[in-house]
Amino acid sequence: MTAITYELLHIDKNSGARRGIVHTPHGDIETPVFMPVGTLATVKAMSPEELKEDVKAQIILSNTYHLYLRPGHELIKEAGGLHKFMNWDKPILTDCGGFQVFSLSALRKITEEGVEFTSHLDGSKHLFTPEKVIEIEEALGADIIMSFDECCEYPSEYEYTKKSMERTTRWAERCKKAHTTENQGLFGIIQGGFYEDLRKQSVEDLKKLDFPGYAIGGISVGEPKEEFLKILRYTTPLMPENKPRYLMGVGSPDYLIEAALSGIDMCDCVLPTRLARHGTALTSKGKLVIRNAEFERDWKNLDEECDCYTCKNYTRAYLRHLIKTNEILGMRLLSLHNLRFLTKLMERVRIEIENDNLLNFRKEFYEKYGYDKII
Repeated sequence: MTAITYELLHIDKNSGARRGIVHTPHGDIETPVFMPVGTLATVKAMSPEELKEDVKAQIILSNTYHLYLRPGHELIKEAGGLHKFMNWDKPILTDCGGFQVFSLSALRKITEEGVEFTSHLDGSKHLFTPEKVIEIEEALGADIIMSFDECCEYPSEYEYTKKSMERTTRWAERCKKAHTTENQGLFGIIQGGFYEDLRKQSVEDLKKLDFPGYAIGGISVGEPKEEFLKILRYTTPLMPENKPRYLMGVGSPDYLIEAALSGIDMCDCVLPTRLARHGTALTSKGKLVIRNAEFERDWKNLDEECDCYTCKNYTRAYLRHLIKTNEILGMRLLSLHNLRFLTKLMERVRIEIENDNLLNFRKEFYEKYGYDKII
């Protein structure tokens, strides 16, 4: 028996979007789901209790690269694993660190063995191989762990992208051989840039390795939305129907809805907490830059449709005051709200799928939120 299994509950007959459950050692995940990111074993400014009770998060992510550098995977293993270390008893997913290696390290050398890189903290040199990444992720002890991949920049030439995709497949095979813990599910990551034939080849090769779940990597990396949707809509139907489908690094409301419509089960992003730290709130009528002067005497709550602690208790004027004076509470309250906004959005998406109505909901949401058009 694999540690991670997927149960399909319903397919929206008008869109093909799917409603399901991902079963993990630390509990079930209702899908489609948005997963808050806790890079350094914490979702910024949030306690585990707030994440469970107010945000209603089902699963959170942590980052292999960052935790390897600080405090170190061996220390976390000594603490009893990531769940005990951070006092979180629900599912956790750890990414492989590949994106961070390629985005944060100015000096890196890619070989068949792995990637040699310099730490963004102190300039020290390190080597990530597929085997090393699995060693780190097993020590961290997450329910879902990711195979090591190379994330190409946008745009990238065809020949380079092809070689990178093929190397990612070979690394995935090495990851699977190195993975020994039975209470973790190792997902493969589909690469291939923005070339459909390479995406197809990546899916076919990774399916032969029979991972318990699959992720789409290497999109939402700065490309136009049209390109994002083209590759998303092409790749997702190629993925196994009986296993979880994870779209990496996506968290804006429109992208979450489009992901669900394409048949994706899981998404994650740092967006909601990053926006909050800069004084921006996600609402049912679009983004509010709460630090702006127009909210100085605005006694309304952030969003009349939101059920979060922030919206029940505080006005826009007070939140603006907190942000303008750099009070920590302001960032905490906006973070809580933004996270709850996205988890609540996905609760609604699940209901609309069950009612075969997600296409109509998308149209209504886009109009209300202020998006220009549906592509």
